Amino acid sequence: MFSSHKRLDKAYRHAKIISFDDDDKFILFSDCHRGDDSFADDFANNRNIYYHALKHYYTEGFQYIEIGDGDELWENRSFKAIFRAHKNVYLLLKSFYQVNRLHLIWGNHDMVYRDSNYVEKHLSTYFDPKTGKEIDLFKNITFHEAIILNHRKTKQNLFLTHGHQADWWNFVFWKWSRFLVRILWKPLNVMGIADPTSPAKNYKELIKIERRIKKWIIKKNDLLTIIGHTHRPRFPQPGDIPLFNDGSCVHPRCITGIEIENGSISLVKWQIDTTEDGVLQIVRILLEGPQKLSDYKSD
Repeated sequence: MFSSHKRLDKAYRHAKIISFDDDDKFILFSDCHRGDDSFADDFANNRNIYYHALKHYYTEGFQYIEIGDGDELWENRSFKAIFRAHKNVYLLLKSFYQVNRLHLIWGNHDMVYRDSNYVEKHLSTYFDPKTGKEIDLFKNITFHEAIILNHRKTKQNLFLTHGHQADWWNFVFWKWSRFLVRILWKPLNVMGIADPTSPAKNYKELIKIERRIKKWIIKKNDLLTIIGHTHRPRFPQPGDIPLFNDGSCVHPRCITGIEIENGSISLVKWQIDTTEDGVLQIVRILLEGPQKLSDYKSD
């Protein structure tokens, strides 16, 4: 437990600080696990939902914060294969980046992104077969371990990080875990056998991770904290320990995320629905909130 607290403390100390006020709007997604469009690519089932939702947020002027595990770089060795599979998604993310509305946090499945040299080598450009040239993608982009949203008026801090700091196996031994996923669990995943080391598929481990982070939050004077990693959406009520979780983008047939708008926070779901005429459509469903951020502010 104490080691996880030290890791969270370090992430907090080195977090990127973004100032905001009630006029700013953010959408938080995590755990997209974008893959190569193979049978093991869990994101592929929801990519149209995700793209539609992200297009909506871009049009409405939201800033996009991805809280880790955006790319599945345990099962896949190459970003190029992932880019080819979901090129339209990355070009939309590039649109966010070009107007300074894209903020990225690395998780355990894309932990290689904490290496700026790796990011520069693999994410700066992409090859366009039509022109035969390299085209800018995320040139000079930086991934962070954590982000602090600091409200200009109230001075309230919102701490955003992936959450695997409280999961020693997936933080300290992430390379060994990655090896097991690539060699063992990826082929088994295709057959429907879940990886027991993943907290998203191991309820007991999930509870332990949440408990460790809650204890850290109490130590930090009830700091409002938003994580991913476990894939379990969380939306505490005012007065409870303020640990939020945006869920994931690999739920069966839906994605979940957290919106921050007008000084309030909400948990939302996007899914495919049908009209009475049988027409398929993608819809946004409010699950929890909106709740004023100030209701979670500690004295």
